[in-house]
This record gives sequence, structure tokens and C-alpha cells, in this order.
Amino acid sequence: MLKKRGTETPDCIVVDLAVRNACDHIAQLRATFPLVDIIVFGPQYDPEAFEAAKRAGATEVAARGSIVERVSRRFPK
Repeated sequence: MLKKRGTETPDCIVVDLAVRNACDHIAQLRATFPLVDIIVFGPQYDPEAFEAAKRAGATEVAARGSIVERVSRRFPK
């Protein structure tokens, strides 16, 4: 979670492709945090949405069912 006026750099950003203007949001996040991984998730089979997210700046794309695993393995237990 990011505060709108926060100054901290996140460890990782996760974006749901189902939100309105997701790719615009991804592009804004990429511009603000050029070195932070942005993981996006969406429906199991939506290659067009996944490709658009990558073009917008997503580091990794994942199907909705595997997002928890993808994010969890980035952080120490």
C-alpha cells in the first residue's frame, strides 16, 4: 500500500488489471518508481492485457490464482 503523499519507496507494487485505467496507473507508478518491481495480475488467459501491462512498465505478470505465491516469494519468511 502506498500513501498518496508518502515519500517511502515500496519494496514491490502489485496492481490488479481489473481496475479502471490499470495500464495508465502502471505507467505512472513506473515513472515514479523506476527501480521497483511492479507485478500485475489478471484473468488466467488474457495475453493482450498482460502484454499491455508489460508495455506500460510491469516487471512481471501473473494469473489471478498465482499472485499470492509470486508476491510471497519476494519477501523473507
